[in-house]
Formats: sequence, structure tokens, C-alpha cells
Amino acid sequence: MSKGRLVIINMIGIIALLTLIAVCGYYYYQNQHYVTTDEAEVSANMTKITAPASGKLSGWSAKEGDHISDGDKLGEISDGQQSVSVKALSDGTLVKHAAVNHQIVNAGDVIGQTADMDDLYITANIKETELHDIEKGDKVEITVDGDPDATFEGKVEEIGYVTNSVFSMLPQINTSGDYTKVTEKVQVKISIQNPSAKVLPGMNAEVKITL
Repeated sequence: MSKGRLVIINMIGIIALLTLIAVCGYYYYQNQHYVTTDEAEVSANMTKITAPASGKLSGWSAKEGDHISDGDKLGEISDGQQSVSVKALSDGTLVKHAAVNHQIVNAGDVIGQTADMDDLYITANIKETELHDIEKGDKVEITVDGDPDATFEGKVEEIGYVTNSVFSMLPQINTSGDYTKVTEKVQVKISIQNPSAKVLPGMNAEVKITL
């Protein structure tokens, strides 16, 4: 092998080693200073609008996208003898409704739903092994799939008190006698500052929490 070729091979090896060191250093720094996850979504406080009585619905004129204030009369239900008003229970935007005038509804039927679009937040699922360094007030960078070209700022508002598995309706039953340890996840609530109009409840998001 010629001396020149040996020098080139050595240089390539050195460059590859330096690149590997740089990559390892980058990921080590990221892991020590940030917690990231794409298991997150945009959330909002939702309120159901239910029928207060059984009867025929009338007077409903609200449309999806309308802003509704707490106590607003949205319609009324009559059973032929008396009428009962259907009222909004909170401020918000009407995001869905199944109300049809002159239709018979039963007491307790959900005929609409509002969302507080002025106070959107992110619900992120964080691994239990990454939770110990996260504190309320930590700064967060947020990207949302619905507006991928924008980066939003936020901060950790609340850290859950239980893992998601606690709320599982059908816990797994172990019949083999073998135990497999599973990394649990905890919900973390994160504020989002000045979200754009493209950011909507239910959209997927990615968060980067500064430790």
C-alpha cells in the first residue's frame, strides 16, 4: 500500500472517529439538558351541552365555530306543557353539535360541545425514567403538526400524580407467572403561548423540555 493511500485512509478514520465523538457528545448533551417526546397533543377544556329535559328542541341557531358565553340561551325544550331553556355552561367555541330543531331529545342527551380555544395547552406523555428532573415552570419548545413551520414557547404547568396505566379500563392479566417490566408514562400539562389559528385541539405535537 502506498504511503499516500495510507495517509488518506488514516485521515478518513480520524474524521469518522471525530464524527462519532461529536454525535455521541451531542446526544449526551441533549439527554442531560432536555427531555423530548412526540407523544403529545393539543388539548383544551371541553364542556358538554346536554338536554336539561325530554321534549322537542326549538330555537337552536348556534353554528359550529360560534363563540358562546356562559349562561347564553341556545334553545329550549318543550314537552307540550312546559318549556326549559338550554343554556351554555361555560365560555367557549362551539366545536360540535347534534342539535336539530323540532327533534325529540331525551334528558341528558349531549347535543353540543364547546372548547376553550383561548386557553389551549399541550398534554405530553413523559416516561417515568425522564420525569425526575422535570419541574413546574421549566421552559418548553413546542411544534404542532398542524403548523409545522412554527415553533411555540410554553412552560410546564402541571405534572400528573399517577401513571397512565392507572386509568386503564382493562388491565392486562398475567397468567404465565412471568413479569415483564414496562416503562410507564405520566401526563404533563404544558402551556402554549400565542398559538396560531392553525393550532387546534387534538392535533399531534412534539415538545422539548429544558431541564
